[in-house]
Amino acid sequence: MKNIQMVDLKGQYKKIEAVVNASILEVLDTTAFINGPKVNAFQKNLETYLGVKHVIPCANGTDALQIAMMGLGLKPGDEVITADFTFAATVEVIALLQLTPVLVDVEPDTFNIDVEAIKKAITPKTKAIVPVHLFGQCANMEAIMEIANAHNLYVIEDNAQAIGANFTYINGDKKKAGTIGHAGSTSFFPSKNLGCYGDGGAIFTNDDDLAHTIRGIVNHGMYERYHHDVVGVNSRLDSIQAAVLEAKLPHLDAYNAARIAAANKYDDAFKDEDKITVPFRNGSEDNHVFHQYTLKVTGVDRDALVKHLNENGIPCGVYYPIPLHKQKAYTDERYNEADFKVTNQLVKEVISLPMHTELDDEQIDFITTTIKTFINE
Repeated sequence: MKNIQMVDLKGQYKKIEAVVNASILEVLDTTAFINGPKVNAFQKNLETYLGVKHVIPCANGTDALQIAMMGLGLKPGDEVITADFTFAATVEVIALLQLTPVLVDVEPDTFNIDVEAIKKAITPKTKAIVPVHLFGQCANMEAIMEIANAHNLYVIEDNAQAIGANFTYINGDKKKAGTIGHAGSTSFFPSKNLGCYGDGGAIFTNDDDLAHTIRGIVNHGMYERYHHDVVGVNSRLDSIQAAVLEAKLPHLDAYNAARIAAANKYDDAFKDEDKITVPFRNGSEDNHVFHQYTLKVTGVDRDALVKHLNENGIPCGVYYPIPLHKQKAYTDERYNEADFKVTNQLVKEVISLPMHTELDDEQIDFITTTIKTFINE
C-alpha cells in the first residue's frame, strides 16, 4: 500500500505533469510574469466554468475576502456577521479593516452558518453577512439571500473550500458556490480542490461596477498607470500560478467527483458505527465537494484517536480545535457562551480524514478499519 497522505499533491501532479510543465514553460519563455496572457486566459476560463460575469484574480484567498469588503465600501464600525466555526482568515480581514466581527453559531449537521442565528444577530449597524461554505458544502444561500434582501445587507461568500460545488434552490435551479452573493472569494492554496503551486485567490461578482472597483483595488488603486483613483493593495495572481490553474481547471469536475466517490466509500464503511456521524449532505450530491471529510465522534476519546491514527501512519486533522470567539485575538465581552452550543461541542468531536483525488480503495479500507478497531476496543 502506498503511504497515505492527507493531500497527495505529487500523485495528482504526475498525472498532468506534461501539461502543467508546458504551461509553466510558456510563461518562462514569454517572461510575462505579472498580468500576463496566462492570467487573462485563466480568468476567462474560470468565468465560463462558474457562469459568472467577472473573476478578478488576486494573490491569495485572504486578500480576496478583504478586497471584496473594500470594494463594497464597508466602513470602520460596520458589523459583519460570520460563522464562529471556521478558519481565522474569515474574521481576520474583518478586524483588519476595523469592521466589527459578529460571530454566530453553526448548524450541527452541515457545520455551516445557522440562518436563525444570523437573524438574531442583525442590528442597525449590520452591513454584511459572510457565509463560509465549510469543508466543501454550500451554506443555505437561498435563505441567506432572503435575509440580506430583507435587511439591505451585502453577502460575501467565503468559497475557499467549495469551488465547483453547486447550490440547489428549492425549485431545482442550480448555481455555482461563490456566484450567488454580491461577491464571492476563493483560495487557490495548493491543498484546495483547485489549487496552484503557491498562493493564489480570486473574487467573483456579477456586478459590473463592483468588478471595476475591485480591479483597481488589487492593483494599487490604479486603472491607468500612476493614476491612483481608489485606495488599493498589491494583490495579483502571478502568471506561473495562473499557468498551473489553467492546466488544472479542466480537471476540476473530475477532481471533485473523485473526492465525492472517496466520501461515499468512507460513508459506506462507517454506516453501522453508532459512535461515528458521517458528513451530512444537504440537497444534491454535487452540493458537497469534500475539501475535507469530517466525522463527528461521540463516546470516543477524539484526541486519543488522532494519536492512534498517526501511530499507524494515517494523517488526520482537527478543523477546528478552538472556536473563533475563544481565540485571544477575537474575544469580545458581547459574546455569550450559550449562543455557541453547537460550535463548542463540535470542537470536541470533529476529526478530518485524508481526502484528495488520489485516494484508493486499499488506503480507505486501511483507514476505516483502523478507526473502527479503535472505537470498538
